[in-house]
Amino acid sequence: MLETTSPIYARVAATIDAFMMLDITGVGLIGNIYAAAQRRQPGYVCMGAAEIITKTLKEKGGPVLIATGFPEGGGVPETDGPVGAALLARALFLGFNVESVIVVDADWEEMMVATCRGAGLSPMPFPADGVIKPIPFLRPVYIRTVPKDTEGCVRVTDALFAQTKPSLLIAIERPGANVNGLYHGLGGRPLDGMVADLDQLFRKGLDMGLPFIGIGDGGNELGMGVIAEDLPAFSPKAVDCGIPGRGGVGAATAASHLVVSNVSNWGATGIIAALSALLENPIVFHDAELETRCIELCVAGGGVDGMFMAPEPAVDGISTKEWEGLIRTLKATVERTMGNSVNWKGDRGDWRQIK
Repeated sequence: MLETTSPIYARVAATIDAFMMLDITGVGLIGNIYAAAQRRQPGYVCMGAAEIITKTLKEKGGPVLIATGFPEGGGVPETDGPVGAALLARALFLGFNVESVIVVDADWEEMMVATCRGAGLSPMPFPADGVIKPIPFLRPVYIRTVPKDTEGCVRVTDALFAQTKPSLLIAIERPGANVNGLYHGLGGRPLDGMVADLDQLFRKGLDMGLPFIGIGDGGNELGMGVIAEDLPAFSPKAVDCGIPGRGGVGAATAASHLVVSNVSNWGATGIIAALSALLENPIVFHDAELETRCIELCVAGGGVDGMFMAPEPAVDGISTKEWEGLIRTLKATVERTMGNSVNWKGDRGDWRQIK
């Protein structure tokens, strides 16, 4: 494992964070969001998440609970979030041999199953007793669906703590409730009736002392309460969504560690890159072609691009062709940076420490 005192560690951690700050969507928010996160949570964003994941899973094992799913028009889920969740589950299995439970709304199960298959995972039926067990010779992932009504959602999520006993919580591009308990899109549109209340799940997890990594790109995602006080300075709808009595779009629940990036899926890739470097295990970092397949199957399962608002093979307006280039560039950059202290042994080899 890469030593945190190594100069290579600092270089690769800083490089990955620099990639997260690229304004590839042209929206113009990421610089302010990253600066706000640094004021509240100084240090490396992605490598900090990788350290928490590594420490937790080496000490406690799994499973890991990952929540995702953000509704666009008509409540259809967007591609940003589910793709990152599936690829994170893959990385956690290959890096630590632990299983993940991905939590989504009940009407998005087909989309999430297809997305996980695109990521090279085998979605398995959620066990009746809620206990996650290894399956030899398979890369399993479990999808746990929740109803949108509060009572039903609480019943399911309480059982996750009681029976499944996750060691780590991750939310990626999942709507976060504001101080009034209401959910909104970044532009102020209400999401009433479109999403289950998973804030209560993560707040309970925090009360239990579980690490909570939040991944977001706008300020209205679950976990972004870390920068809630900073958002009004640069996010027009943070305090007032434009509808009287509802409050703003800024999320209230704060993650124990926040990862911000220009696109939430890109933040997941940053964590995966950091885990790959920290563990000195290149197999943890997926190839560009796998991400393309993951996006395409997400769309085939019912996902839509959040910019085009249509079943296009894209994420936040960025096509799969562009994503291929971004993934290849980040992966090659990490390899080159790590190459100062290790040997790279082919596309499916290992990094081996030079003595």
